[in-house]
Amino acid sequence: MTGSPWLRGLRLSLARLPFGAPAPEGPVHVFRDPWKGDAEQGARLIGGKFRFDRHDYVLPSGNWERGPWPEPAREWLHGFGWLRDLRTLGSDRARLTARGLVSDWLAHPPTDPLVRDACVTGSRLASWLSNHEFCLASADPRLQQRLMERMLVEGRTIAALLPLPPQGARGLMAFRGLLAAAMAMPEQTGFMSRFLRYLPAELERLVLADGTVIERSPEAQFLVARELAEMSVMFRTAHASVPPFIDRALDKVCPVLRAMRHGDGGLAVFNGANERHSAAVEDVLAQGSRQKLIAPAMPQGRFTRLALGKSLLIVDSGPPAQAGFDTTAHAGTLSFEFSHQRHRLFVNCGSAVIGAWREAMRSSAAHTVLVADGLSSADFGPDGGMTRRPVTVSCDHQTDGNAHWLDLSHDGYHAPLGAKWTRRLYFGADGEDLRGQELIDGERNIDFAIRFHIHPDVTVTQDDEDIILQVGGTIWRFRQRDGVVRLENDVYLGRGKREICRQIIITPQPVAEVAALSEGESAPEPEKPAAQKPVKRTHQSVTWLLERIPE
Repeated sequence: MTGSPWLRGLRLSLARLPFGAPAPEGPVHVFRDPWKGDAEQGARLIGGKFRFDRHDYVLPSGNWERGPWPEPAREWLHGFGWLRDLRTLGSDRARLTARGLVSDWLAHPPTDPLVRDACVTGSRLASWLSNHEFCLASADPRLQQRLMERMLVEGRTIAALLPLPPQGARGLMAFRGLLAAAMAMPEQTGFMSRFLRYLPAELERLVLADGTVIERSPEAQFLVARELAEMSVMFRTAHASVPPFIDRALDKVCPVLRAMRHGDGGLAVFNGANERHSAAVEDVLAQGSRQKLIAPAMPQGRFTRLALGKSLLIVDSGPPAQAGFDTTAHAGTLSFEFSHQRHRLFVNCGSAVIGAWREAMRSSAAHTVLVADGLSSADFGPDGGMTRRPVTVSCDHQTDGNAHWLDLSHDGYHAPLGAKWTRRLYFGADGEDLRGQELIDGERNIDFAIRFHIHPDVTVTQDDEDIILQVGGTIWRFRQRDGVVRLENDVYLGRGKREICRQIIITPQPVAEVAALSEGESAPEPEKPAAQKPVKRTHQSVTWLLERIPE
């Protein structure tokens, strides 16, 4: 329950009135977040620009409400998380740039609906406090006083907006900001009481029983672990006990985060995730749970992770995230990623935050799946949520300890095509033999394409009907049967930039065309339909094999 809009509006209006005890001259407690920033982004900020989702924008000067920024970039800008990038750069010019931008925002705070976004507000408060020693501790006392007055108002704003409607992982930014306000002004006891009252319920809603974050995304998993780990650091910095519910949540979330890493240490690329640097993931895990466990199974999250020898197979074997948490979900149901040692071979294409690339990366065609009639297995509405999705998704896993068999299916193509897709995978031979059978069962023959997206680090060549993959000193052979195979260019966004790579595409064997009527021959009269007969089902299948070639 989030309360009535009228009551929330009243609480928000009261929260922004200047009443009660005045703000202190400076924060009682400060902390420094343990995360490394991006020095290149810091250099851009000094130059008056910033980069967001591979696009460059000009920083505001006196007008933070309107600018040439798409909404996600605007939220990022007002969240001030980029102060970490200037701090990482570390120069005097970086310090003065950071201070100047904070001062400019305080002189021109927004009055538009962005003030009602508790998540952006929370990010801003926590960023101000975690970078206080870097850019604000030596600032003019008048600037410090304005900062504290704003922190007081915005802390009250977050408190008034709780509990939040469904936000997914980003909702934890609001709680981190409220905790920052409580650290800076402990005499405002309402901040901590609201934090302790509402965060446990938010975590219960956000984290499933097996530790998977409800958005079913490695990116969301990373963000939740990072938010909780930073909250833990904040309590310890203030010499306070970390609430047990935060430690318990970290102990659940971190093993799943470890399970969603490939051998290179980066994240698997599902549902809005990108690889991220392995060091960034490792830093979060080091600050999080002390247990170095990997989740053996994710029965609620519905990902299947299989490790054999030096190879790893990760399959999205469940339905998309439920409504309300599906704004980053992709139409990649039953897609998989495959890696050997520290090298990825088969991947999904990554994600984008804005524009046409965002829509393209969410489509089924950007995943290692079967695409039927050029359609995606899900559709998306204007708000980003799914308007059509697979309803029934099944996964049966069997193993004898030396090999694994997966029998997977979904009905995402039933509504538009009357079809069901089944994917059967075999994973054996110490991780050096991966086989698949793709079956599509429908009311007619369907034009389909099975796409295998290949990581940019892999060298790909075609040898007659075989595709040869080379990476990290190993050679792999891909072959198929019952279809037509070809190589095409591809795009990968999984490392924060656009990279050209390759993809394998299998399509059905062409159906023999009906002989053309000879000139002057009239077409036969169509037969009158007899009594209605049951629709005859069609079954199309393709098998494929990826195997390592011995050295």
